[in-house]
Amino acid sequence: MPTPAPGSRTVVAVLAAGGIVTTLVQTAVVPLLPQLPRLTRSAPVDVGWVVTVTLLTGAVATPLLGRAGDMYGKRPMLLLALGSLTAGSLLCGFTSDLGLLLAGRGLQGVGAAVIPLSISILRGVLPPERTGSAVALMSSTVGIGAALGLPLAALLVQYTDWHAMFWATTGLSAAVLTLAWHTVREVPSRSPGRFDIPGALGLSAGLVLLLLATSKGGDWGWGSPRTLGLIGAAAVVLALWGRQQWSAPRPLVDLRLAARPAVLLPHAAALLAGFAFYANSLVTAQLVQAPRATGYGLGLSMVGAGLCLLPSGVIMVLCAPLSARVSAARGAKVTLALGAAVIAVGYALRFGDSRQLWTVITGAAVVSVGTALAYSALPMLIMRAVPMDQTAAATGLNVLMRTIGQAFCSAAVASVLASHTRAFGGAVTAPTLDGYRTGFAMAGTVALLACATACLIPHRSTESETHARRPQARPAPGLTSPGLTAGELPRPGDPAA
Repeated sequence: MPTPAPGSRTVVAVLAAGGIVTTLVQTAVVPLLPQLPRLTRSAPVDVGWVVTVTLLTGAVATPLLGRAGDMYGKRPMLLLALGSLTAGSLLCGFTSDLGLLLAGRGLQGVGAAVIPLSISILRGVLPPERTGSAVALMSSTVGIGAALGLPLAALLVQYTDWHAMFWATTGLSAAVLTLAWHTVREVPSRSPGRFDIPGALGLSAGLVLLLLATSKGGDWGWGSPRTLGLIGAAAVVLALWGRQQWSAPRPLVDLRLAARPAVLLPHAAALLAGFAFYANSLVTAQLVQAPRATGYGLGLSMVGAGLCLLPSGVIMVLCAPLSARVSAARGAKVTLALGAAVIAVGYALRFGDSRQLWTVITGAAVVSVGTALAYSALPMLIMRAVPMDQTAAATGLNVLMRTIGQAFCSAAVASVLASHTRAFGGAVTAPTLDGYRTGFAMAGTVALLACATACLIPHRSTESETHARRPQARPAPGLTSPGLTAGELPRPGDPAA
């Protein structure tokens, strides 16, 4: 059983700060996008890569650093992710060249691995009675980071040089890196073996192809040869990768473990929850900035739009203790199902009335309550079903599924709004209110699918999963099979006995 180290509260605070900074860095560039073509002297279509490259590197780094953390130590991989985040921010702060800016944003994307690595560290250094609340807090940092990023970046861009945004994130990232270096200790549990380089290359190639098609399909056309070619190539590469992983002795992703319902269903729910969550901030920011001439828009600035989302981020942090209590009393499965249902209720409120500021904020806040419950339950479900020495890899894959869900949501919402755009008053062209309502209905439906998926998760792990979760890694004296650990001794009557 993990024992708390002196100053474990400090460790939790430092890791939570790392999660907030990571999410803040990823979202802070959004207010800058309309001005980047002029500031970098680049075409608008090229500037879109500032967001895309961060998504791609984050998706690749999350499972890779998670697996490396299980094998070589979670602390060094955490410091590597924070160091990349700092270096990328620093590079972006000193350049106006789009190529270097993309390189910096790519380095920033590696920081996406901070959250799953932090969750894995918390499992190793905290006792079970404190792990739930700490993991819930760690999961809620996604909301507060996103809520702080938009208004903070908008203020800096509006009143200072645009590079100040990156200088600020450099200082924050460096501070968290320094604190993590001095406070976070290593988790002793490790998974032996060699790093699966072919598996890493195959997964990276498949994810890049899939997410590239998803994020750029709206610009290129969903039926264009380029988009369809990327999707087809992604399917082939991932199929070959899955075959290689199934037969590999030490795979990057243990597909046999991932195929168990106790692991597979939380991953599926993570994809659906990521889709449902992302529509909240994505649609809200656009809706409140729509011109008043549309009849529903509030004509707010980017700063005002960001401030509208700020209460939602604060609510996610405040709900962290609540979600931990629900999980402790009823189980993480119930918490996930409840959270997904609350998200659906929030979108029902958004569908009913999105013309007034207070109803927009209320609906967004309800969605955030559900997101806090769902996001805090997902890592708990994963941790109960995987062994200690695979925690970082499994939670990293779960975060990756959320990221893929968010990418699908961005593409779907963009397509819906584009198909519901018309001219208002002969001068203003914007999406119609029906377009936004369609987006709310779509996200709410996906949330209900996440709720249904949560209800299918087994209440109790199977006997094989119980053995898989045992953290003992030393072979017992006299064992001749290198594949068995002390926690997997054959019993009388077993075939292996």
